[in-house]
Amino acid sequence: MLHTSRGLLAVMLAAILFASSPASGQAGDAATTSDFTFESGGKTLSGVMDVPASGEAKALVIFIHGYGGTDIRGQNKYAGLRERFTGLGITTVTWDKPGQGESEGTFDINQPVHDSAQEVLDAAAWLREQAVPGAGRIGLWGLSRGGWIAPIALSQDPEMDFWISVGGVTAEDNYQYLIISNLPHEGYSEDEARTIDAEWRAGFEVFSSGGSFEAYEAATPALRANEYVTRMMGPNYTREAYEMEQQGFLSMPPEMRRQNFDPETGMSVNIQDFGKMLSGLDIDVLAVFGEKDLNVDWRKTRALYEETIGQNPEASLRVETFPDANHNLDTAETGSIREMQAMESRSKVDGYYDVQAEWLKEVVLE
Repeated sequence: MLHTSRGLLAVMLAAILFASSPASGQAGDAATTSDFTFESGGKTLSGVMDVPASGEAKALVIFIHGYGGTDIRGQNKYAGLRERFTGLGITTVTWDKPGQGESEGTFDINQPVHDSAQEVLDAAAWLREQAVPGAGRIGLWGLSRGGWIAPIALSQDPEMDFWISVGGVTAEDNYQYLIISNLPHEGYSEDEARTIDAEWRAGFEVFSSGGSFEAYEAATPALRANEYVTRMMGPNYTREAYEMEQQGFLSMPPEMRRQNFDPETGMSVNIQDFGKMLSGLDIDVLAVFGEKDLNVDWRKTRALYEETIGQNPEASLRVETFPDANHNLDTAETGSIREMQAMESRSKVDGYYDVQAEWLKEVVLE
């Protein structure tokens, strides 16, 4: 476990995700696109709505963004999906985060997920009040961080009944997995990456059990010396910082520690009782993953969905994975952050659009 100054990591990930979804075609003649605004958290949020050209819709999809900033009009965000969904007779809705695009407020790159979920709930209420075509059957589409936001909203609004999760997440923060997975693409061997992973876990064991600063240092020599880890996470612990953070950790009741931190890596848990929340979703779910996802542990997320949603007799779960796709479901050779940053152009992996359109036709519309 390191003293986690995450500023650089946040900026890098935001740059990748912000640029990851350029327009893939236009919304076209299949839809009527208009601006809309609604109130949430004392702010006026602004977005765009696509209604099928007929003026009628069988369902409505709300898009939930991943990490980083948004510019839905400038980027023509989610254009490829919006075009296909409206062509099926589904209205689509998306808006800019607070302080982005034409939305009021101050942008917070680490906006709490519960605040983001409240935006979804407020938008859904507004859409129903306005009798927007398709608002009688609302579903959510969420990328990455949206995998936390969507379940929160779905658990609080029983009228929503479907969810498309793209590059979804587990309960805990993903940056330990991200750093370890990217080490082999930053000039380190697989053995070195395994050593760093083992030391990360060993260091947290020392930290969480009340071990001394000297014991922590002895358990983490390669971790503390690794230039990539330090560059991504910030400087190593000083004795003062270690002991101060450890004191705060140990002062928590044991149950609170279990609820708020992953017991193996020390990563913060973003949603308490996440498995229980997922198990209680009586909805249809399509989960889409890239097998070269080095941002989020997609295998762990898939297993979580299968153990929760997949075991609910009142729900349905379909999982689709793409061997040549990265976290954003773009075609990739490695899926690494370095590769994502270097991409001059991006294209969704073959089948990405078709899988979602076919599932909507089969499960939602029919």
